[in-house]
Amino acid sequence: MSDRSDKNKEKKGKMIMIITLKDGSVKEYSDNKTIYEIAYDISEGLARAACAGEVDGQIKDLRTVLNKDCTLNILTANDEKGLAALRHTASHVLAEAVKRLYPHAKVAIGPSIDTGFYYDFECEPFSQEDLDKIEQEMKKIVKEGAKIERYTMPREEAIAYFKEKEEPYKVELIEDLPEDAEISFYSQGGFTDLCAGPHLMSTKGVKAFKLLSSSGAYWRGDEKRQMLTRVYGTAFGKKDELKAYLEQLEEAKKRDHNKLGREMELFTTVDVIGQGLPLLMPKGVIILKELQRWIEDLEDNEWGYIRTKTPLMAKSDLYKISGHWDHYKDGMFVLGDEEKDKEVYALRPMTCPFQYYVYKASQHSYRELPLRYSETSTLFRNEDSGEMHGLTRVRQFTITEAHLITRPDQIDEEFKKCVQLAKFVLTTLGLQDDVTYRLSKWDPNNTEKYIGDAQYWETSQNKMRELLNELELDFVEADGEAAFYGPKLDIQAKNVYGKEDTMITIQLDFALAEQFHMYYIDENGEKKMPFIIHRTSMGCYERTLAWLIEKYAGLFPTWLCPEQVRVLPISEKYLDYANQVNAQLKANGIRSSVDDRSEKIGYKIRESRLQKVPYMLVVGAKEEQEEKVSVRSRYLGDEGMKDLKSFIDHICEEIRTKEIRKIEVEN
Repeated sequence: MSDRSDKNKEKKGKMIMIITLKDGSVKEYSDNKTIYEIAYDISEGLARAACAGEVDGQIKDLRTVLNKDCTLNILTANDEKGLAALRHTASHVLAEAVKRLYPHAKVAIGPSIDTGFYYDFECEPFSQEDLDKIEQEMKKIVKEGAKIERYTMPREEAIAYFKEKEEPYKVELIEDLPEDAEISFYSQGGFTDLCAGPHLMSTKGVKAFKLLSSSGAYWRGDEKRQMLTRVYGTAFGKKDELKAYLEQLEEAKKRDHNKLGREMELFTTVDVIGQGLPLLMPKGVIILKELQRWIEDLEDNEWGYIRTKTPLMAKSDLYKISGHWDHYKDGMFVLGDEEKDKEVYALRPMTCPFQYYVYKASQHSYRELPLRYSETSTLFRNEDSGEMHGLTRVRQFTITEAHLITRPDQIDEEFKKCVQLAKFVLTTLGLQDDVTYRLSKWDPNNTEKYIGDAQYWETSQNKMRELLNELELDFVEADGEAAFYGPKLDIQAKNVYGKEDTMITIQLDFALAEQFHMYYIDENGEKKMPFIIHRTSMGCYERTLAWLIEKYAGLFPTWLCPEQVRVLPISEKYLDYANQVNAQLKANGIRSSVDDRSEKIGYKIRESRLQKVPYMLVVGAKEEQEEKVSVRSRYLGDEGMKDLKSFIDHICEEIRTKEIRKIEVEN
């Protein structure tokens, strides 16, 4: 198309529309055509499979009329965006089924999402029995195969239509649209919905689907608004794809940290304490202590960090200087009322302004930089209640937070070292293949969220992009995800259900040092403003624990296991020897215990495996006589009888090196 204009071509006296397809082939038409008609012209099979079209890079409905030269890619359920159109249609089938069965229900919104679709209703919560009933009604609708039609309506007419239908959420959505917005509808059988599309040509195309769950969701995510009933489902182009996904979902449920972490007694939550405020239980604390000791020793002894300890709260004055009061106040826990109280405090959502005053407490020479201040920081953020989930989204959490005060000429090297440290941590934990990298930028259409002008953001984002390219990182870019003071490298990971969260972040900050009047004395004796890097080396401890639970299904590497060895005497006669073995294990820093119950050895072994203990040492007459132990592990199963010292040397080396062994026995 490089030598073709967007104007129709004249051929033998007729105007010809030239459509360039994905494979480079060309179709020519003398009349306007819909995307569906072109798909049908290519092949009847393609038309049946078509879900949407991509016209000059933009996703369009199949009913879209093409009237000029363009590139066209017919999207099917094999394409991500085609599958999204199929799932969007499935959400409308769901809404129609609910309205048939529960006419009093009010419809809200029903988009496709990465894992399927959902639809929100104002009605009583649905039970599993209700969902089964709704799913059966959906199958009837699909079998009926109603044609889906698109049309538009003037604004006032559209508002009147939904008022008559007593659908207040649709009325609100229309009223919030820009005055010049096109208001489109999709109609299928007896159901009509306000929707921008795209959709399939008929409900018949929604064949492989499943309703998964129902939960509460506030209208527009605002906890001050109406609580709605949200129904989640998924859909695929083929039944075998749906089957595979449902099997994957069952496996995900087994690994879900919110379930498995409670079963393993790593953490719990209590309503009277509050949402997003988990209680770490003794076993969970052991894992977090191991992680914290490792990170602190790593940073302090090998990466040149110095440690601080700062208050959990501060006066509002501090946050006003940093800009958090203006840009982040809604996410903070504020103690007091500015109109009534002489002093208002807030629990800290971050450590940076505190550490800036550590720096400002004395004068610094250029020779001292970089200064790398690190702190194991407990932070507080007033997350929305709808966002709370287990350990991944909480209101109080602990983070491996640091701020590097650097000269301008040091920023490149220090940023790269921060990335190297993060990658080292991920590799040690066995998580390096589970992450993606994102350059999080400002939103130029919503500048009031940020400090600095367009030039500041363009310069800082270009600098980070340059550094990421030099590191040869494969990254994506995302608008609107930056901190209010600068761009970020966000290291992202997905949980077992596919939801993405930020695990580690590294941020460039060329602004806050000026706001805090931070400086150093350069080689000429002049005051110069430093640059700052905000970073975490592992991120939030609680979120990392959730990630590890799901990654390893609770079968943690030995160095992180709350209990590393369990000694199993065959009978009470060998309890004294079992205690001697246990004492030697503990003397070597191994977390061990003795199962002294009067149970058969097979039962004790099964119990140990269920409780995910990596090593079991069985002791009886022969073991006591020869001062050995019979080793059973999750790695190799029955490893036979070994000298106790040899076993201790082996496991101590495994713990010291933080080895991640392949599990061959347990699943």
